[in-house]
Amino acid sequence: MAKEEIEIEIGPDGKVKARTIGIKGPRCLDVAELLARIVGREESRELTSEYYETEVQQERRIDVRQGR
Repeated sequence: MAKEEIEIEIGPDGKVKARTIGIKGPRCLDVAELLARIVGREESRELTSEYYETEVQQERRIDVRQGR
């Protein structure tokens, strides 16, 4: 799974800029919504190219062998 990060920048004027990195598809909007609720007010939102990428579901296989 790719590394997922949230980059937060607080400017001298108190404005907060947050950016999701590695969170693909609409799930990044869930994270953005949470951040907006924490900060208290959202002035704008910009979708990056990662929003339009699909999240890759990794197939997990479990190999169970029974010894006799």
